[in-house]
Amino acid sequence: MKWIYKGDEITSKDDIPDDTYGFVYKITHTPSKKSYLGKKVLIFNRKTKLTKKDLLMYEGMKGRKPTYKIVQKESDWKSYYGSNKPLLELLKSEPLENFKREILILGTTKKLLTYYETQALFTYRVLEYPEKYYNTNILGKFFTGDFNV
Repeated sequence: MKWIYKGDEITSKDDIPDDTYGFVYKITHTPSKKSYLGKKVLIFNRKTKLTKKDLLMYEGMKGRKPTYKIVQKESDWKSYYGSNKPLLELLKSEPLENFKREILILGTTKKLLTYYETQALFTYRVLEYPEKYYNTNILGKFFTGDFNV
């Protein structure tokens, strides 16, 4: 299944600008028109322990030697369908053609991506319309229950 960004199909990292850290997305279950908004990073940065071979580079140096290095790996963004449990359960029982994946905003940094996601969640008013959105909280601080007064 493909991602759609501004009407264009996104199938590889080449279709996205080089300085992109991640994106804010919207996944819609087309039969029910219910959606989920979230963010996804394109590259994971992982700490891995240095091997003996790596440590040889630092032999003879003064000071404290590093114990790990940062390894970058492409994320599973091409096949990603969100982290929402009800949506994932629905994915198991229905064909992928019943879901539409859209990229709403591209972000260049981790902080900016979080800002854009939060902004989109408030703009779409996801907590006020639980019948339209699968999202149940924003930043773990605001919940759908807050609006059932």
